[in-house]
Amino acid sequence: MFEQMKARYLILFSVLGMIATLVILIALDVSDITLDVVSQLVLYAVVPGIYFGYYFRKHQSSVWNVLSLNGIRNWLPALFALVAVSIAFSISMFWFQLFMLAPIAPWLVNFMLEEFPVPNTPGYIVFTIFTIAILAPIVEEFMFRGVLLKRMIAKTSMWGGILISSLLFGILHLDIIGAFLFGVVASLLYVRTNNLLVPILLHIINNSLAAAALFLAPTWPESLAIFSLADIYAKAAPNAVVLGISAVLLIGAIFWLGRGLPKAPEEIHQ
Repeated sequence: MFEQMKARYLILFSVLGMIATLVILIALDVSDITLDVVSQLVLYAVVPGIYFGYYFRKHQSSVWNVLSLNGIRNWLPALFALVAVSIAFSISMFWFQLFMLAPIAPWLVNFMLEEFPVPNTPGYIVFTIFTIAILAPIVEEFMFRGVLLKRMIAKTSMWGGILISSLLFGILHLDIIGAFLFGVVASLLYVRTNNLLVPILLHIINNSLAAAALFLAPTWPESLAIFSLADIYAKAAPNAVVLGISAVLLIGAIFWLGRGLPKAPEEIHQ
């Protein structure tokens, strides 16, 4: 059914919805917290709810036609392993980006390492954790692995759809390379299982750990964590080792998931 959905409409409605929301909220002179909460609700609940609700009703279909609990338990060990490798790669890739920028733009490195205050309002913290850990993974998987992936596969090829949708996913995240490879893994999981719940769980596990890191601000792993310009060089060796190992494992996982997949859109089971 995702093949019938128009990706451009989803993008257009999301952009227009966010613009209208920001204009109204700024005109009302609401607080920063209110602005953030309402904007995220529009982006992750209102617009997707209207868009996907329309298509599911139009095709007289249920969300359970694309989500299934069958076989999920068998995938859980692999999902946790994939998340561990993905996080290790993202942490070490962040170091590599800082390492490359430090000699030419130390001011940018300092900006990237700067800690931004997070409001400690209990309600806001609960909402933010829920959005990062649950709501965003569900909506983003429906958007990127559901609509964009299936549309791009139909218009190009199996790997064309995977790479294009993953590239768009990476561009919309700060960790472009890590998010791109994460998108490739999530896409392969969906294509291989034809069950959107599998990449959703992968995304939820990943984002739950990210939410914990955001509010708990862990200093581990001590040998990899970068907090200052000096750390970039002092902790270069362990980060380089982790980057190399995690990159090999991540690429290996992509080859493992991609083995034996059909190349043409018409060969994919609907």
